[in-house]
Amino acid sequence: MNIPVKQAIKGRGAAENPPNRFERLVYETDGEEYLDGGFGDPDEDRTARPRTVYYRDPARTVLAGNQSPDVPFATSLNPYRGCLHGCVYCYARPTHEYLGFSAGLDFETKILVKENAPELLRRELSAVKWKPQVVALSGVTDPYQPIERKLEITRRCVEVFAEFRNPVGVVTKNALVARDTDLFVELAAHEAVAVHVSITTLDPQLMRRMEPRTSHPSQRLEAIRRLAAAGVPVGVMAAPIIPGLNDHEIPAILEAAAEAGASFAAHILLRLPYGVKDLFAAWLERHYPDRAKKVLNRIQEVRGGQGRLNDARFGSRMRGEGLYAAHVHKLFEVACRRAGLDGPHPVLSTDSFQKPRGPQLALFE
Repeated sequence: MNIPVKQAIKGRGAAENPPNRFERLVYETDGEEYLDGGFGDPDEDRTARPRTVYYRDPARTVLAGNQSPDVPFATSLNPYRGCLHGCVYCYARPTHEYLGFSAGLDFETKILVKENAPELLRRELSAVKWKPQVVALSGVTDPYQPIERKLEITRRCVEVFAEFRNPVGVVTKNALVARDTDLFVELAAHEAVAVHVSITTLDPQLMRRMEPRTSHPSQRLEAIRRLAAAGVPVGVMAAPIIPGLNDHEIPAILEAAAEAGASFAAHILLRLPYGVKDLFAAWLERHYPDRAKKVLNRIQEVRGGQGRLNDARFGSRMRGEGLYAAHVHKLFEVACRRAGLDGPHPVLSTDSFQKPRGPQLALFE
């Protein structure tokens, strides 16, 4: 481990703020910002520091392309950069370094907000060059983090998807996703939506330490229940699976999700790119010193050994390798079969895509 272990900060996943790898890059704000101070967390001491600051992101486009062969989408939309959820293991943390921030505390306390995301999305879907396709919401940070309750940027983006009937796949750890059930029902009528609710653990204590500002596991299960009852295709994402820490929970997570109404499931082994591995190792020493060595050894085992905690190679970065990785995948397969979640994932359709006619087009009629 390359950074010293610090004392835990209530409501935060990371306690460290390591130097930016790209120190010459600095993000300059326009002087206006949102001050949230822990919106959505009733147990937080609002006088505590560090406080959460929301910056306006002057985005000019909102749809991002993906060329990775082991990610199941080609286009994604991220209304926010940085994430208040504070999941210590988050593979997206290094993206904050491209903005001049740290992958540590900055990632969960300095968050950029794309206020004009719905308008940009409407413009891009209306463009002649747009080819209807599934859009991932979102591919990097959570679209339903707590500030979304206040700003409703993600909801307004989903409204645009429903207006165009463009298919969208949603992944979130927040029960707030159930708020938009009405819009998902509209999309579901055209086979144009699938929602993945991520459940990493059913243990509230582990959740509070590892992903401190996400929804309680019971709330996530209730979100699955509400979406399923409304006829929205909803599944569970057991991710990340951390060898030696939460892998034993796989059967219980899948069983609980199936009972709530989930109809499909997916999983991903823990990824620790760049500085995330040091943040995660420090977190283990801080919260689970008795098993830190065991967990790190098992992570190294599924990442090819030789002291590595990460493997960025396509094909193996999502699944790992070796006997222990094979054991995890087999356990997931068997647990899915027992829970009745071994069926195919929904195939989303672009057949109903439409470009709504605005008042300008009506003039030509």
